[in-house]
Amino acid sequence: MSTSLIAGFALGFSLILAIGAQNAFVLRQGLRREHVFALCLTCALSDAILIAAGVAGFGALAQAAPWFEPVMRFGGAVFLTWYGLRSLASAWRGGAAMEVGGGQKTSIRAALLTVMAFTWLNPHVYLDTVVLIGSISAQYDDRLGFALGAMTSSFVFFFSLGYGARILTPYFTRPRAWQVLDVVIGLVMLGIALKLVIM
Repeated sequence: MSTSLIAGFALGFSLILAIGAQNAFVLRQGLRREHVFALCLTCALSDAILIAAGVAGFGALAQAAPWFEPVMRFGGAVFLTWYGLRSLASAWRGGAAMEVGGGQKTSIRAALLTVMAFTWLNPHVYLDTVVLIGSISAQYDDRLGFALGAMTSSFVFFFSLGYGARILTPYFTRPRAWQVLDVVIGLVMLGIALKLVIM
């Protein structure tokens, strides 16, 4: 196993580990056991595309198109604010309809559109994958190995998060636990939205 691959894996995993809108959504769907494979695969493939773009040298897009960064930043802030308020409203109404294995199901189309919005409308994703990973990969002779390591970390992380959430299922048979999770998700998303606006 090459040094470049290990370094790419370590960097990718450390960047994706922090809780964010995308991770919170995958965790929530994992707890509900809804479309877990499709969501994890979509997240990991999206990361792989962005990492490939960064390593291939497209990290200069922000410099070439000055309008790109603010459009992505404010667009992402609007979307995160909407979803954060929606989560807080759900917590306020109560979690009785969201018990594991019960309640209203999310369609696969809605789930995929939501997770794609969390991924592609989040400017931090571009900064982490395209710009940061892309620029650091230039320091390695084996850039392909570095990219493969970073991509592998995304697959490992998302599938572990989505399917590992089931371990927490006994705690989420109580509506109160869902209310707490919705509050946490709502506050995280509003916090990220605020950070995007004031950065």
